[in-house]
Amino acid sequence: MTAAIVIALLALAALGAPLFVILGAGGLVAVWSAGLDPALLMAEMLRLAASPNLVAIPLFTLAGVVLSRCGAPDRLVNLFNAALGWMPGGLAVVALVACAFFTALSGASGVTILALGGLLYPMLQQEGYPKRFSLGLLTSSGSLGLLFPPSLAVLLYGMVAGVNIEQMFKAGLVPGAMLLVMLALYSIYAASGSSVKRKSFSLKALTLAARHGLWDLLLPVGVISGLLGGYVTVTEAATCTAAYAILLETVIYRDLNPVTLMPGFKKDSHALVGIFRETCVLSGSLLIILSVAMGLTNSMIDAQIPMKLMALMEQDVHSKLQFLLLLNVFLLAVGCVMDIFSATIVIVPLILPLAQRYGVDPVHLGIVFLANLEIGYLTPPVGINLFLGSQRFNEPMLSLFRASFPFLLIMFVWLAMITYMPELALWWK
Repeated sequence: MTAAIVIALLALAALGAPLFVILGAGGLVAVWSAGLDPALLMAEMLRLAASPNLVAIPLFTLAGVVLSRCGAPDRLVNLFNAALGWMPGGLAVVALVACAFFTALSGASGVTILALGGLLYPMLQQEGYPKRFSLGLLTSSGSLGLLFPPSLAVLLYGMVAGVNIEQMFKAGLVPGAMLLVMLALYSIYAASGSSVKRKSFSLKALTLAARHGLWDLLLPVGVISGLLGGYVTVTEAATCTAAYAILLETVIYRDLNPVTLMPGFKKDSHALVGIFRETCVLSGSLLIILSVAMGLTNSMIDAQIPMKLMALMEQDVHSKLQFLLLLNVFLLAVGCVMDIFSATIVIVPLILPLAQRYGVDPVHLGIVFLANLEIGYLTPPVGINLFLGSQRFNEPMLSLFRASFPFLLIMFVWLAMITYMPELALWWK
């Protein structure tokens, strides 16, 4: 009976049933088959609600929605273009930096492609970049900032794994910067072999763009400085980030209307009520999945599933390097079929005991885990970058995958480096 129910739930998931329904039903089946009280699932929800870092999720989400719906994408592109556009392949580097910057703030790859893809793609075409290169660049760039503060993916991993979130943010800086540099070097090389227009550096244009975009730059600088310096906790940083983003768009740039058509604001400004509604939908969907998944994973731990997996692995895996190799293969497969938030909630509690058994630092594990799933954004059949890029650029998914393949190969090399050189993530220790 239990096996039949599990098969039915998997079939419903394949047909597109909501993830929280599948996970909640799975938790109920698990406690029922073990003869336990379903109230145990509610206990896990209460434990999650008592987490001091829980409030950071909706606050960081609010900041990302505010920035993505207002003028931040245009200001950032203009600023980075004025600062870096004179380089060989300068606009490609601008696209990488702007997308990484914006993904870190918005916390979602899809938002980056939708907000910046339509802006940058015509610019790349106008400057003479090949169509295939431009599509691959923008499709790949949507997930670049997932390791930078204040990324929601890093925050969620820290909560699920019970790892210090400030340490996770520190650990992601060097690997994230490495990937950005590697892709930038490839973009410069690719641009040098094509008839890409070069623009001259203009101090006047840079000064003007910096004056308009300076306030946006101060946000991540403040978050990183506060967390690395130990001046604020993650919750305090999230509160300051949300307040700063609202102040920025309502008072300084006046792109966000706190009411409806307030005199003096732009006619096309967005109502704050709509921003709050979108934030509630995004963060609420994540929190409900997190709450029901915690009950399911706790039931799996009570059933000693991690211990059984460990016993199976110990028969053939005898070293840390072997474990990391198998872990990467497994996580790449997971990234092909699950989004990063769902995978974090479901998979992390299962692999964490295994990693500790083989001496893998939980912080290093988090960076490897997120790096694998970052690559999963570009791998079919559930690569969200491919889906959203196909809609945004009106191109087939297969064409986008072929265009992204050179960038994907570079990401694989990067993954191997951070997997087998843990000091890249643990530099702060």
